[in-house]
Amino acid sequence: RDVYGIRGASGAGKTTVLNMLGGMDTCDEGTILLDGEKVSSFDKKRLTTYRRYDVGFVFQFYNLMPNLTVLENVELPLLYAGVSAAERHERAIRSLERVGLADKCKNLPSQLSGGQQQRVSIARALAGNPSVILADEPTGALDSRSAKLLLDRFEALNREGRATILMVTHDAFTASYCRRILFLQDGAVLTQLERGGQSRRAFFQQIIGVVTRLGGDQSDVL
Repeated sequence: RDVYGIRGASGAGKTTVLNMLGGMDTCDEGTILLDGEKVSSFDKKRLTTYRRYDVGFVFQFYNLMPNLTVLENVELPLLYAGVSAAERHERAIRSLERVGLADKCKNLPSQLSGGQQQRVSIARALAGNPSVILADEPTGALDSRSAKLLLDRFEALNREGRATILMVTHDAFTASYCRRILFLQDGAVLTQLERGGQSRRAFFQQIIGVVTRLGGDQSDVL
């Protein structure tokens, strides 16, 4: 289990990769494997099960239901999965505790900050105990402090062995929290970086160096 990043210019295929990994799009060629299972060969029924139980999604703009409480938002995917009311409640509370928001379970999303809402979306993803969390620009709508808190939470969740995390991000600071980064161009992997034993600050500088060599700046090329 690790934290991976995907970067690339607009149209490079970043979100398409997430959608294929999440079972929402199919690939024209190649193979998608998860724990030895060929996701790219799943039939419709198996794909539904895969999306419901194996993958958690975290979106840039949270996608929370405004008329539901924080607890109800986290419970919602479990309701669709047919989980009993008692187990839904227990798993949702446990997920909210993991992201430090158990005390906000009765609040509506509008009563939370942007960073807190994003943490609710992470709790919702975690409630299903997924093998993989797919995050599309998870810090894109956050201020720098909220972004750092969120990334620290991601790092802790991965360190605890709870899930592999795959993030699409245009931001070098966010990418520096990853252990490996794939740089896409025209739907193909152009190059990749591995953090290894270096510090996050040193990795950040390495990312900027790759951006410079590719002839762009960190905001619009990667």
